Amino acid sequence: MKRFLLLVSVCMLAGVQAFAQTRSVSGTVKDKSDGSPIPGVNIVAKGSSSGTATDNDGRFVLSVPESTTTLVVSFVGYATQEVSIVGMSTVSVDMDASSEQLGEVVVTVGRGSQRTIIDTPLPVDNFSNRDLATTGQFTFDKALQYRVPSFNTVNTPVNDATTLLDPYEIRNLGPSRTLILINGKRKNLSSLLYVQFSPGRGETGADLSAIPTDAIKSVEILRDGASAQYGSDAIAGVMNVILKDKYEYTTLNVTSGVTSKGDGGTYGLSLNSGANFGKGFLNYTIGLSQTDNAVRSGIIDLETEYATFGDGAGVTGPGNAKILSFLNTNPTGGNINGTGAVSAAKFLANWGMPIGETGMIYGNGAYVAKKVVSNANYRVPYWRIDHGLLHTPVPGAPDYTQNQSSDPTNPAQIEYLADQAAGVYNGYVGYMPTFEGDLTDYNATLGIKNESNGWHHDVSFTIGGNQQTYSVNNTVNRSLRKAGPTSYKPGGYNFRHQVFNVDVTKAVSSDINIGFGAEARNETYEIIAGDTASYSLEGANSFPGIRAENARTNSRFNLGAYFDASWDITENFLIQGTVRAERYSDFGNASVWKVSSRYKMLDDKLVIRGSASTGFRAPTLHQIYAQSTQASFAGGTIVLSGLFNNISKEAFALGIPKLTAEKSDNYTIGAGVNLNSNLSFTLDYYNITISDRIVYSSSISTSDPSSTLGQIMAAGGLTSVQFFINGVKTATEGLDFVANYKGINLGPGRLGINLAGNWNILNKVVGAPNDPQVIKDAGATILNAQAISLLQEGRPKYKVILGFDYSINKFNVVLNNTLFGPTGFQDLDNGGGIMNVVKQTFEPAVVTDLNVGYAFSKNLSASFTVNNLLNVLPKWKLEAIHGNPTGEAAIANPTDRALLEGFLTFSGRYRILGYNGSQFSQLGTTFMGQLTFKF
Repeated sequence: MKRFLLLVSVCMLAGVQAFAQTRSVSGTVKDKSDGSPIPGVNIVAKGSSSGTATDNDGRFVLSVPESTTTLVVSFVGYATQEVSIVGMSTVSVDMDASSEQLGEVVVTVGRGSQRTIIDTPLPVDNFSNRDLATTGQFTFDKALQYRVPSFNTVNTPVNDATTLLDPYEIRNLGPSRTLILINGKRKNLSSLLYVQFSPGRGETGADLSAIPTDAIKSVEILRDGASAQYGSDAIAGVMNVILKDKYEYTTLNVTSGVTSKGDGGTYGLSLNSGANFGKGFLNYTIGLSQTDNAVRSGIIDLETEYATFGDGAGVTGPGNAKILSFLNTNPTGGNINGTGAVSAAKFLANWGMPIGETGMIYGNGAYVAKKVVSNANYRVPYWRIDHGLLHTPVPGAPDYTQNQSSDPTNPAQIEYLADQAAGVYNGYVGYMPTFEGDLTDYNATLGIKNESNGWHHDVSFTIGGNQQTYSVNNTVNRSLRKAGPTSYKPGGYNFRHQVFNVDVTKAVSSDINIGFGAEARNETYEIIAGDTASYSLEGANSFPGIRAENARTNSRFNLGAYFDASWDITENFLIQGTVRAERYSDFGNASVWKVSSRYKMLDDKLVIRGSASTGFRAPTLHQIYAQSTQASFAGGTIVLSGLFNNISKEAFALGIPKLTAEKSDNYTIGAGVNLNSNLSFTLDYYNITISDRIVYSSSISTSDPSSTLGQIMAAGGLTSVQFFINGVKTATEGLDFVANYKGINLGPGRLGINLAGNWNILNKVVGAPNDPQVIKDAGATILNAQAISLLQEGRPKYKVILGFDYSINKFNVVLNNTLFGPTGFQDLDNGGGIMNVVKQTFEPAVVTDLNVGYAFSKNLSASFTVNNLLNVLPKWKLEAIHGNPTGEAAIANPTDRALLEGFLTFSGRYRILGYNGSQFSQLGTTFMGQLTFKF
């Protein structure tokens, strides 16, 4: 780190010396048709790396080398101009709108020759740093939630290791089917395998929240399968995060926010700076942030609590009396759930240095350290724990609140004595374990680009990794009794990769472009054992440690190669094709292809485009090798289930085959209309079928102890088993639409309107799950109705974003309205009777966000954001599946309905969301203020 900081200092000094002979040029840029100022116009000193952008009033000030004679002025939707500044220190520029310039944003995602948004045969979204910043969201992933209709993520209600990674999805296909790139290079996956019963279950993805928003120049999202171009993980699409490059000015952002309830405080400090040296550049970002926890605990429903933990003897029964007594003074059961506390430090640098006339050495690197603190469910005194399972009181047990040293073998007394010895009880009022997670995430790329005789070469080497380690405090391992500690280290996970890329492109003629390349990648997944006390016998309560025998390190290597060609048959008609082959050291070969086309009509005002492709996704090392004991909520209680990895003897005994790659068929067809320089819209249909889709099975159990399944469960002391399997075929189809109308003169200011949406027409499991015979013999299935519901209904049916952007003098106002469609969770599958025919359905809702910005001067600006302006909270109701009459009758009965609602929310502890999450945050209205200093 010291050497790197020294390098940064040297580079900054070199930049200062290189531009010692400079002069200042200022000016204004206006629309020629109406004289209105144009903010955000790019101003570059021709022949140098000096550049800036106009402010909200269309003004700019730029320091240029003394030898500079020309400024290049460019902006999307306007014709680029070269303006002479010979003998001038002030200029005024009038820009002409030009439909030919509508596509000036160059799409870098995808292989082969680069094309503009209009020219590309594929649907691509492009968002600037400003688009992300005006959402008022504290992290990059949450900003995307309110900018990209097909992108969904939300804080999950369960806050242990999941606090370190909120799963995200594009087109409801899970985080592992969207490939994340940093400057066109593959970013590493998180080490966390997400196992909670929420969307994204059984998968992993890159940690988007680790990327500092202030380091981002723009984001491109390719909404189409791209396995042929990039290999595994690109079935749903590709997200390319483009980092800030040329240094323009230093910014310091000071941010603070809070929820309307006064909790969940956020505090941030972010510095973006750099230097230009010759034609090279260095751009770096340092960010520090803190988010406090926000508590949204619900009031516990007595009847559900009685049904779950009581003795069935009515309110006067000894078990129920203890429940009533405790909840009379602790109506939330002592729970602190909502969102966890997160502290983070982020550093990212991006640099480039020209070599010769056409070459460049480039690189980027990032390092993130994060710590989270959250709370497990409060262990109320009427719970009984034996080997990690909750039970009703032991019949005939003496009053455990008294000294029962005469009966040390009684399970209830063992629990009391162990907890009392550990010091976690005050009398016997219960206790609340805390969870702490420490995360580090890094990535770095070093590469060289060059051009020779029309051949463009790009050779690069990328590394990346993510490690998470956990701590559990204020809890016990009851099996250890007095010898047990109250703090444990349950272990953790590490994932890392090394990637070598070679990409070559050439324009063979004015009409034909070719590209080819190769990628070699090595991946390593490590399971880190916990301390012995954390997993001995029963294990640490709330988060048992990783057993030493489950700790392991596994690696694999894969090599892929592709060939890409595009042919502009005419000026308007393009066809493009790509083929790819890969070899994996663990599961074998994969080969895929893609064909796409585009036709422009009516002077480029209408574009028809489409594609057909095959794709694949390799099973992650997490899915192959993860093995653990997991505590989770099911049927109103917390239970232990065993995850057996894909190469274990247990998996073999159950008839679970070795994991192979998923296969997909992707089809898209769409149209884009560009009526003029200010008005455009696109509509795209997609159809994606995934075969051999890898799923994390339901919790599988049997009442027959003599069966193979029963014997495996008994050997592990488990109530259920789980595993990964190529288990289902899924079909997804839908529509994406985007409409933009900008440059509307409204009073003294200018208004921009954007409307974008995603409608999931179909998202379903096709046919029956692929159940192994042993599972069938036990009368079970790998995916019960609950798991299938999560796959099919866990994300919004549709999402629409309507935004207004109004600039007037020094003010800028952004108003966004996000319509979240319904979601559903059939979370009552295992109880039998009416529990099998009722589900939880979240109603559609509109979340309104308002951002107001004001520029006090060219060096100081401020913004204030109110997210969820109208304090809309997720609302849900019970719904009978397919109008089932038994379900309808249960919902109509107030007593039955209350009991079902209680089971869905762990007796009301998770009243707002239930245990699965919803379409958007449960925090309600939040406020965020930011001061930006430029110097």
